[in-house]
Amino acid sequence: MRMRTGALVAGSAAIALVLSACGSGGDDTPSTNSSAKGETGFNAATKGVVNPSDKKGGTLKLASHDDPDSFDPARAYYAWVWNFTKGYYVRSLLTNEAKPGKDGLNLVPDLAAEMPKIEDGGKKYTFKLKDGVKFEDGSPITSKDIKYGIERVFAQDVLSGGPTYLIDVLDQGQSYPGPYKDTDANKLGLKSVQTPDDKTIVFTLKEPLADFAYLLAMPGAGPVPAAKDTGDKYGAKPVSSGPYKFQSYDEGKKAVLVRNENWDPKTDSVRKALPDQIDLTIGTAVEEIDNQLLSGSVDVDVAQVGVQPGAQPKILLDAEKKKNADTPNTGFIRYFSINTKVEPFDDIHCRKAVQYATDKSTMQTARGGADAGGDIATNMLPPNIAGHDDYDPYNTKSGKPQIDKAKEELKLCGKPDGFETVIATRNAGKEPKTAEALQAALKNVGINARLDPTDASLYFRSTIGAPSNTHAKGYGLMMAGWGADFPTGYGYLSVLVDGRLILPSGNNNYAELNNSEVNSLIDQAKVETDSKKSAELWTKINHIVMDEAVMVPFVYDKALNYRNPRVTNVFVTEFYGMYDFSTLGVS
Repeated sequence: MRMRTGALVAGSAAIALVLSACGSGGDDTPSTNSSAKGETGFNAATKGVVNPSDKKGGTLKLASHDDPDSFDPARAYYAWVWNFTKGYYVRSLLTNEAKPGKDGLNLVPDLAAEMPKIEDGGKKYTFKLKDGVKFEDGSPITSKDIKYGIERVFAQDVLSGGPTYLIDVLDQGQSYPGPYKDTDANKLGLKSVQTPDDKTIVFTLKEPLADFAYLLAMPGAGPVPAAKDTGDKYGAKPVSSGPYKFQSYDEGKKAVLVRNENWDPKTDSVRKALPDQIDLTIGTAVEEIDNQLLSGSVDVDVAQVGVQPGAQPKILLDAEKKKNADTPNTGFIRYFSINTKVEPFDDIHCRKAVQYATDKSTMQTARGGADAGGDIATNMLPPNIAGHDDYDPYNTKSGKPQIDKAKEELKLCGKPDGFETVIATRNAGKEPKTAEALQAALKNVGINARLDPTDASLYFRSTIGAPSNTHAKGYGLMMAGWGADFPTGYGYLSVLVDGRLILPSGNNNYAELNNSEVNSLIDQAKVETDSKKSAELWTKINHIVMDEAVMVPFVYDKALNYRNPRVTNVFVTEFYGMYDFSTLGVS
């Protein structure tokens, strides 16, 4: 499910209530903003830069409970790995701007000398590369290296796990097998990407895609030198095009990155490259990471999915520690889908009954309260996506259930005394408690929902991702969460609501919504190059989806993260919903 790994460990309702009382996620500590001091106070890194500094040197100490999914840019899909990859060792034609706030959502040239020349009605993209860009061994980065890196994504039989958007857009019926089975003498046989010279790369699309540039900012679109490609072992020591290179990587234990002496800061306006060394310790228990953060022996938890329940009150009830904590919107929405193919939810009034009966406040509490769980959600576009607004057709902003309205809808759908259904949920993290909160709220209007918890590793692909299974099990309601692969309406919402993308396995349109107007508007939005008009289309799509009552968003996800006070140039990038690694230093 997109880029963020794992779920947070659920806290008790008592802890969540304490945290909820501590604040609503806003700033209850005075904050100042000056060029010298930067932002200070609780949530300062969500507003601007904390501890601004150009001081170089020292070792940035990072920790992770889990191994990365892969350090191979073609296989990586965790959010923190993309952030880490982009910040330290993989450059791409374009990247997101290293700035706080909405500016961090903008794409800027990275290896490209400038933004692309777009021709043929949005179907042809031409890039020129900067002078002086090199790999860690000093060899120049050419257009052919970028093309080869993109071709590796096509080798799904060898390099599976990463996003496949580039295959969908660039294959165009060629059935290109990837470079390992390429019959072209130079292993550069993908026809839709051409390299007329070492400084030029040209992409030809079958049809316009307004968000194509975002695909070229993904790690999988970074350069790879063919002569140094080790196939499925490349993630053990990828070749750096960024300011750091791997000195060592001991899987499950530690990765050490040191300066890449062949990176030229004159070619890079994004990365500050302040520390001399990056140490990433892997395999530490999540509670121990929290202890190390609070003691100052670790600087940042790379996953940034929030501290555990035991650490939450230690931070939020201690004024000094709270100054070094932030609760950014992660870009995820926690929601549940209502299955339109399972009775009685084929009737919109039964779906609306659930919308009104849901107690979003108790579900928010189960996820950690306003600070550690998130703000009450009213629709299916998160705050960091253009097109988001305050649309609230069921008047749920307060989070409280509306029993009378729910019972009115039950009468309209012919179920005045309620009915029985099943709630599908994962058996890990915060979901069991969240599902129990939903179950209790529905019971108040006569809807008796049985919980069916399932192993998390199977949940999205085969439990709720296979319509045949959801129909057979009678899953009327299915707990889920979603975040964008890139921060646009297309990157977030399309896969959840496009009726033409309902798959027999690995389906993400859990409600099986197939609304012809929604499908048509998605096609319009995909090719709309005017950002304002595109946002307006996604707003309209979102409103129709909510009016159909097929999904119930309950929180715009937040994570309570703590940072060592010695870390400099800290800010939350809205592109990832976490601290931007590309600028961090240590005092």
